[in-house]
Amino acid sequence: MNEEKRVVEASYWHAASDGRVECELCPRRCVISEGKRGVCDLRENRAGVLYAAAYGELASTAIDPIEKKPIYHFHPGDDILSTGPNGCNLRCRGCQNYQISQNSSPTHYLSAEALAQLAVSQRSPGIAYTYTEPLVWLEYVRDAARAARDLGLYNVAVTNAYLEEAPAREIATLLDAANVDIKSLSDDFYRDYCGGSLEPVLRTCAIFKEHLHLEITNLLVTGLSDSEEDVEALVAWVVENLGRDTPVHFSRYFPHHKMDAPPTPTHHLLRAKEIADRDLYYVYLGNVAGIGGTDTRCPQCGNLLVERTGYRGVVIGLEDGKCNNCGRASEIIL
Repeated sequence: MNEEKRVVEASYWHAASDGRVECELCPRRCVISEGKRGVCDLRENRAGVLYAAAYGELASTAIDPIEKKPIYHFHPGDDILSTGPNGCNLRCRGCQNYQISQNSSPTHYLSAEALAQLAVSQRSPGIAYTYTEPLVWLEYVRDAARAARDLGLYNVAVTNAYLEEAPAREIATLLDAANVDIKSLSDDFYRDYCGGSLEPVLRTCAIFKEHLHLEITNLLVTGLSDSEEDVEALVAWVVENLGRDTPVHFSRYFPHHKMDAPPTPTHHLLRAKEIADRDLYYVYLGNVAGIGGTDTRCPQCGNLLVERTGYRGVVIGLEDGKCNNCGRASEIIL
């Protein structure tokens, strides 16, 4: 049976002049004319009121390993119902999902309550909001996250974290885990290649660290964000602001969308891990096969805690949340 679509007024906006509205969800602060949508394509001005135009409109839905997000230290080995909308509030030139993040693909409607029930029917322990930029889908994610919690499910997000402070703090209370894609520690990179800015992303990361399990992904773009200096800057910021126990994933870049630089050399990824391993407990390599960098080992004794093949994680070295070799308490949430 087809569900009746909900019409939902957006949160975080105010009326501007001449029938326009100003969105306050992300740092873009789009001023939107009647009948138009903001840059994210998810929020629309209808007669001087801002609406969540894509509420409940799912562009992609699948059951994925949680390691694919990538989230390695939160319920490793789980398969999780994953979904996301069309749209994004950044315009990354190398976006790997530009077909749905910067263009419109067919969608189907599912209420927040029905999404949570779908997770239960699929025996998923939670819901992942992912694929494009789910947190500018705020009103739906908020409702779905509450419905999921009512059913004993957890909520995770894969996000660019490009939010204003108030919505970031609100959604942080409804999520249990997140992976934030920090593009670079260079504001110039954000401006020139993403159409955004760095500081709001770092602020959201700090907020998330207070409330939920947080992991960081950094795409090493050949010639633009893969130097030793780039890696050192990211690691130093994570250590100082998020802590040495925050998992960091260095991901290999491949040409996509509007960028044609060659793929990240594998030795750059290995060097990034070598640098980061000096100061961080957990460093991983992603989007590349055959060079390791996916298993989790105890920072104290080196015991293998979680073994990963592809996107599948198997817990083998933990007992009662501790390393079964040296007894060190693990930061991994089981």
